[in-house]
Amino acid sequence: MSEPTVDEAPARRGRVAPFVALAVAVVLAGLFVVLAGSEPATNESADTYLRGRPAPSATGERADGSPFDLGRRRGSWVVLNFFTSDCIPCQQEHPDLVAFADQQAALGNQGAELYTVVYDDQRSRVEAFFAEEGGDWPIIYDESGSIAVAFGVSKVPETWIIDPYGVVRARYISRVTADGLSGQLQALREQT
Repeated sequence: MSEPTVDEAPARRGRVAPFVALAVAVVLAGLFVVLAGSEPATNESADTYLRGRPAPSATGERADGSPFDLGRRRGSWVVLNFFTSDCIPCQQEHPDLVAFADQQAALGNQGAELYTVVYDDQRSRVEAFFAEEGGDWPIIYDESGSIAVAFGVSKVPETWIIDPYGVVRARYISRVTADGLSGQLQALREQT
């Protein structure tokens, strides 16, 4: 077989290019299917310098306009869930938070208090989300972002458990599930 001439080489490359493009498209489509079908991590905890220490000062305004002060919640287990309405994992975990709130309400005075802390979001969008998706626990607006900064929140959703003494006991940096959060809370109750 003879070597291709200079004029034949571009013709061969021209015939190979559609196959290369097709192979790249198939690989990208496969990657998209795998990533789209995968479930994000849930109940993933992360260490924090705050664990075992008093929770930072956290004040804000509730959706009804009344003040919120975390320091006044002593005596109760408190769960803070940091949220924005355009966060897909936040939207995905919301039904689990509704179930968790119901589980805790069924415990009466022994149940944890759930609060959603919102920063960097419009009140109207948050209120529309809760009106559509449910959830009757207090929403705290952290307009300055000071609560998120004090807790070192890097991205939402993030969930924190604070014991009745005001001490940080757990931090979750992913979606939480109702059963995972309730189980962790029960384990922490048994330790105190």
